[in-house]
Amino acid sequence: MNPVDLSFLFFPGGSLGEFNLPREFSTVLSHGKGSKLYDVSGKEFIDYSLSWGSVILGHAHPAVTKAVKKQVERGSSFSYVNEPVLELAQELVKAIPCAEKIRFAASGTEATFYAIRFSKAYTGRPRVLKFEGAYHGAHDVGIMSLFPQKLLPFPAPEPTSAGTSKRIQEEVLIAPYNDLKTTQKIIDQYGEEIACVIMEPLQRCTPPVKGFLEGIRKKTKEKGILLVFDEVVTGFRLAYGGAQEYYGVIPDIAAFGKAMGGGYPIGAICGRADILDLCTESNLGKERYVWFASTLAGNPVSAAASLATLKELRKQGTYQRLHGIGERLRNGFITLLKELGISGQVLGDGPLCQVLFTEKPVVDYRAAFRADREKARQFALGLFKNGIFLNPMGTKLYLSLAHSSQDIKKLLDVSRKELKKLFG
Repeated sequence: MNPVDLSFLFFPGGSLGEFNLPREFSTVLSHGKGSKLYDVSGKEFIDYSLSWGSVILGHAHPAVTKAVKKQVERGSSFSYVNEPVLELAQELVKAIPCAEKIRFAASGTEATFYAIRFSKAYTGRPRVLKFEGAYHGAHDVGIMSLFPQKLLPFPAPEPTSAGTSKRIQEEVLIAPYNDLKTTQKIIDQYGEEIACVIMEPLQRCTPPVKGFLEGIRKKTKEKGILLVFDEVVTGFRLAYGGAQEYYGVIPDIAAFGKAMGGGYPIGAICGRADILDLCTESNLGKERYVWFASTLAGNPVSAAASLATLKELRKQGTYQRLHGIGERLRNGFITLLKELGISGQVLGDGPLCQVLFTEKPVVDYRAAFRADREKARQFALGLFKNGIFLNPMGTKLYLSLAHSSQDIKKLLDVSRKELKKLFG
């Protein structure tokens, strides 16, 4: 049996997660190097998924590989403070504006889950406000109104997955991203019950409008609500200090993951000391004690990979290059759509990009929802067929320091060909 048939035999949909490709497009990967992936048949792809944004330096970066090999020989996991993770913690506190103390996790999902738990414990309040279309990990809060189809009146949530808790559903409030007035109204109505507002500062690929983040920060302070930034995507991608450095708005707690690990599993909850100290065992039995445990959190292999990654990101010109290639790709798509007479919006910031086929500006989930999703799917599959590896759901394109001008050119050239076929 060939590898693709085997993958469909053992994995639901033939995939490990969101990459539910039709069987004729499915493949099994062999290895990656730089901006490229290779499947078992030897086909080369330019990778614009980058393990959902985790591999910001490119695949198998020599500095990361060297650091990991060195650490593996010294032990892989201790479930206790170790030299690499202590060094990493010091670097994060130095880099991240909101970070006074840190607890490590094994993933971004764990990090956002614990950020919410800390918020509820600290405030003694049950509710969480999140924004429609935002993803905060695979836990029950994270997937409320992730891909809502009914578009219920705000602030009613719509579970994206079956099997979620009805009680959690009742505790989650949903607001429209970039709509400060509506969000403030919801906060005014439920303020005494809201533990935190959790948000992606850059939601998916949709940038915040002027004054939105600042308005949310001001309102949460007024109401004694904690502001949680989910920086799993934006952390160390928009700027070395994350979106909070880039946009100049400081949350109470922030969750990190993805790029911070350079392709290795990691998560971190950073924030005010008075909040994070609730998980110390001396508080056991007290009303606000927070239980926190994660077997592989702070493991020295991931910490070593992260330290090597951050060292590369601190080099002169890194963020100018990341923003430069992102701008080049977005401008290329804008020019291409105009040249072909196709109605579309090009979203993103830094090394992130998304193309939506709609005439109207996209500032929130509902505007994106009204775009032509069927054409977007066909466009993504066309790119995939032509050696462009990306998420076929079309949520975003990730760029790394390994991507070259030639990589960008090939993506735009293939896109021109596929768009001509798609739009006639």
